[in-house]
Amino acid sequence: MVMRRVDITGIALEANTGAPLVVLREQDEPHRLLPIFIGGPEASAIAIAAAGEHLPRPMVHDVMAALVKSLDGTVSGIEVTDIQDGTFFATINVAGPAGDRKVGSRPSDALALAVRTGAPVFVSDQVLDEAGSLPPADDMDDTDPAHAE
Repeated sequence: MVMRRVDITGIALEANTGAPLVVLREQDEPHRLLPIFIGGPEASAIAIAAAGEHLPRPMVHDVMAALVKSLDGTVSGIEVTDIQDGTFFATINVAGPAGDRKVGSRPSDALALAVRTGAPVFVSDQVLDEAGSLPPADDMDDTDPAHAE
């Protein structure tokens, strides 16, 4: 499976419904955009960590990151691997003393963990081909998340 490195460009709201989504952007040409609908709590979890904010009590994704670290592991990468009937699937890759492990996850939880741990994010070519889109021509070099839709 060919995986492409992506960046989390931000959280946006779908124009018609106001539903939150996270927007991923392919690092290399052609810089396809991949919007993934997520829940409100997950959108908050990603946005809080991306802004470098810390809450007085840890969120579940903070706990996940602390657990991995306490077991001498690292989150080595996040992969959005599949889409079936409009539902995305992801894998959290963890490296540790017992070896490398892959843990199935919702993309929103995996991305919230990636933001906290600095883990790279990848999306399969198949997912980008099926659900990604090219940015508008005037946004090709614009990485401002406010322009991602």
